[in-house]
Parts: sequence; structure tokens; C-alpha cells
Amino acid sequence: MRIAFAALYFSASFSALSLCPTAALAQEGDAEAGATVFKRCATCHVIDEDQNKVGPSLKGIMGRTAGTHPDFKYSQAMVDAGKGGLVWDEATLADYLRNPRAKVKGTKMVFPGLKKDEELANVIAYLKQHSQ
Repeated sequence: MRIAFAALYFSASFSALSLCPTAALAQEGDAEAGATVFKRCATCHVIDEDQNKVGPSLKGIMGRTAGTHPDFKYSQAMVDAGKGGLVWDEATLADYLRNPRAKVKGTKMVFPGLKKDEELANVIAYLKQHSQ
């Protein structure tokens, strides 16, 4: 009986993890390593000032409704995503940064995405550091 229960528990746990692409991000990232990853973003975004560039400022991104940073001209898709309830947190940022065009179809962001879970966790830790 114990073996059957353990097998069922393992199977259910594995299924839940495989259905959740951000499950691997449950680990805390390294903000210092995230600063290095963020260099790819710095062409279009700033994080230490509330100033827009080609992309909106990412200072204070955590908890912000998508498409709402003042004085930035977002795509209609991003504005609609925000109106539809998209708020930036660890999970939504992980989905978006993995594949921006899949998460928000019609986004203006041309970045192809971060494919490595470790890079995602690290850059999100870095973004969190600048959202306090």
C-alpha cells in the first residue's frame, strides 16, 4: 500500500511540475548574476531610474500592471494585456521573458527571450531588487 501511494504521489508531483513551466523558478535567483543578464536588456531599458528609453523603465516593475508606466507608448497588445489583468510578478515575468511574443501577442518588444531557467531566475531576482 505504501509503495502504491508513493508511486501515485511521485507521479502527481511530477505531472504538476511538468505542467508548470515556471516551477523551476521556485528557487531564488542570484541578483548579482542577474545584473549580468540584464546587460542584454539595458539597450532598451533602465532599472535604476524612472526614465523610459526604447522600452519602459523597469524600476519598480514588480506589482505593476502591464502597459501602464507613465509617458511610455506601449503597443495596444500590452495595454490590452494590462486591462485584462496582467500584473508583473515572478511568474508572469518568467513567462514573458521566456517568450515575449507568446505571452503578449503583438508586443513591440523584439527580444527573443531567455531560454535558461537560471538566467530567468537571476534576472528576476535583479528586477525584484530594484522594485523595493
